Amino acid sequence: MLTPEGYKSRLAESKFDEYLETFGAVCIEGPKYCGKTWMARSRANSAAFVGNPENNFQTRTMAQISPDLVLKGELPRLIDEWQEVPTLWDAVRFEVDKDNNKGKFILTGSATPNHKGILHSGTARIGKVRMNTMSLYETGDSTGEASLKDIFEDRMENAITGNVTVEQLIYYAVRGGWPGNLETPEKICGNLAKEYLKTVVDDDMFSVDGVKRDSRKVWSLLHSLARNESTLVSNSTIRKDIGAKDEIDVDKSTISDYLDIFNRLFILDDQPAFSTNLRSSRRILKASKRHFVDPSLAVAALGATQKMLLNDLNTFGFIFESMCEHDLKIYAEYNDANMFHFRDEKGNEADAIVEFPDGTWGAFEIKLGANQIEAAAEELLKLKSIMEREGDNPPKVLCVICGMSNMAYKRPDGVYVVPITALKP
Repeated sequence: MLTPEGYKSRLAESKFDEYLETFGAVCIEGPKYCGKTWMARSRANSAAFVGNPENNFQTRTMAQISPDLVLKGELPRLIDEWQEVPTLWDAVRFEVDKDNNKGKFILTGSATPNHKGILHSGTARIGKVRMNTMSLYETGDSTGEASLKDIFEDRMENAITGNVTVEQLIYYAVRGGWPGNLETPEKICGNLAKEYLKTVVDDDMFSVDGVKRDSRKVWSLLHSLARNESTLVSNSTIRKDIGAKDEIDVDKSTISDYLDIFNRLFILDDQPAFSTNLRSSRRILKASKRHFVDPSLAVAALGATQKMLLNDLNTFGFIFESMCEHDLKIYAEYNDANMFHFRDEKGNEADAIVEFPDGTWGAFEIKLGANQIEAAAEELLKLKSIMEREGDNPPKVLCVICGMSNMAYKRPDGVYVVPITALKP
């Protein structure tokens, strides 16, 4: 294997390994710098790096002239950044079709290319695994004393998890889950996300489809998304926000175009609304909750520093919610579950919903301070009571994810309280 020295094991490996046994090829998708290539190398026996500048980008040129030549090598073979030569997708699909062998090729991609030139979707041939930046459990900043699976199976044991300061939580958010940023000194760890966004605006957006966009408007949209992190704000509201705060006029189609590019670059990861088979007349709001793919990008887009966030805990509360939902989604997907949010027209809501394949689900509230736990637990109990009274499918689990609690425990009323720095899959 080509496992790099210093590689940290990732939770996505579980799904990755499963897909290598299921499909002829597996494509790992996700934002740049999240660890896709290193995870792929940990399972590959040979590799072709399309973006390698050696010998005047010889590998890319070879792929453009004759894609099949790039696929020759010991299997599993890694094709890194395949989207730079989209015809490689069809070449891999063709090779997979030659026999019934599994796990022949591993593709990695940090952008979704135009479909032009790709003749086949790869259905049943190429499985896709979505990779995120690292959770606190993967970085080693969560003790893992509370398991999401154990919570749903009602067998989590109460535990003292240790004190966590707000300064620590702010540091985790500013640093983000980027594997290459873990050893960066705390006072400069925010530089990575800032430069990441600059590269998105200056280079990556153009590379996706060759269209030059107004960088002033792009930055205004990024700022607005950061101001509305962890909210259900609509595109129309974002447009008004840009006009009011930045005094820039951006039409709806431009906003939609920019958001589409952000999604294709995997820098956004919005949280969809939860849909239940409700027999009541309650109307569920369908808007997604806005999120950057990593909380550090929201911090960078705001232009915030650790000191600024410490002096504005209201703003940090939204960033903290984003960080918790980022991790909760990773833990849910590890357990083959999905994450949503819930809000109805009467104002009943839950910050996060985790639903398992068998239909059981749990409602989660996210609070920074321990002094907010009681009110959050009451809201969760109220939501469950309303659903039971109206004949809906109630949540199996109620849980408050907290920032500054020093214990993971189950309350007498059945509500779990778990620090984000103690949670694992």
